[in-house]
Amino acid sequence: MSEAFSYRADVLHCADVPLTELAEAVGTPLYVYSAERMRANVERVRAAFAPLGATLHYSLKANANLALLRLLHSLDLGADAVSGGEIERAIYAGFPPQRIVFAGVGKTPAELAYALDVGVGWFNVESRDELRTLDRLAGERGVRPNVALRLNPGIRAQTHAHIATGHLGAKFGMAAEVVAELLAERAAYPHVHIGGLHIHIGSQLADVAETVQAVRAAQALAAPYADVRVLNVGGGIPVPYRADAPLPTPQDFADALAPLLRGWRVKLEPGRSVVADAGALLVSVIRVKRQGGRRFVVTDGSMAELLRPALYGAQHPIVPLRRSEKATEAAAVVGPVCESTDVLSQDAPLPPLRAGDGLAVLVAGAYGMVMASNYNMRPRPPEVLVEGARWRVVRRRETWADLRRLEVET
Repeated sequence: MSEAFSYRADVLHCADVPLTELAEAVGTPLYVYSAERMRANVERVRAAFAPLGATLHYSLKANANLALLRLLHSLDLGADAVSGGEIERAIYAGFPPQRIVFAGVGKTPAELAYALDVGVGWFNVESRDELRTLDRLAGERGVRPNVALRLNPGIRAQTHAHIATGHLGAKFGMAAEVVAELLAERAAYPHVHIGGLHIHIGSQLADVAETVQAVRAAQALAAPYADVRVLNVGGGIPVPYRADAPLPTPQDFADALAPLLRGWRVKLEPGRSVVADAGALLVSVIRVKRQGGRRFVVTDGSMAELLRPALYGAQHPIVPLRRSEKATEAAAVVGPVCESTDVLSQDAPLPPLRAGDGLAVLVAGAYGMVMASNYNMRPRPPEVLVEGARWRVVRRRETWADLRRLEVET
């Protein structure tokens, strides 16, 4: 059970708000976020890396709701963006452009130009061609942006194959020999300041030693250049989705990296570790059926609202909004989308359920709403932010009319 959500008198609460009342007032499916938990998560990461003097840049790709971004900006975070749209959203939410890091393997010339025009602070460059393009665009504008070269250290992290980014079979970053060549050729790119290196070997990192290995590889490349002393260690701090899967904490990463990073300016790009366990997706049971020896709990939540189980085989805890003392039985919690992969859980231990009962899919604050779609013409769900006993809708539910709004009829 996420610390952001707990039972009181057998009713699941987020802070002081009973989720049964919230589901009734707003309807389901519905995303709910705990402001208190996000603050606590930021403080936990910040405290762990404080001895390193690390600056934190929240990764918008995890959750880009404007209300959440404004909350995180108020906590003195910078931003990590992977598209022009994320840069624009970060600035709109209040993040100063100079505290934004622009990452991503496929930045278009238009996006690079936009980032230069608004004054983005750092560019994590992922190829020689990107560096050439950025240098040309910067020269045309008479500016000299800060650049960190993204190293692909050739490390296959112990995580899901779809979120491992530091091995040479992945599209991300540059091999060590390419980074070494670009460092040696810095004079050929006079309109950018190559002052750092960037590594990000994946998400949900299960072994701190792999990050240490990547940092050592980056430092070896930077060693001949006294003015290359910014190291962006990316994100990847894991979040436990299951209680029986212990994972390293932010403190574990900080303790392992501290001996290596003295004298370096350190940047960190947390995303999932800030918002994942602060969020839940509330759904309602439509019906229960038995087939092929299995119990299927059909809900109004689906892969259109939460894609992670279908995309990654992700396992989210699912609990009833009203706690029951009745014996649990494994259930396949599924949605109404016409795909066999529309399964939120293959084997959630749940008590007897009937139509109208509410469920909470926990640890759903990251890579939930940002990946939501309108597949099967499903309006995307609303989002609610909870602070103490108060809550507010921070994104309304879409309507069928919204789904037609951008189409041109002749």
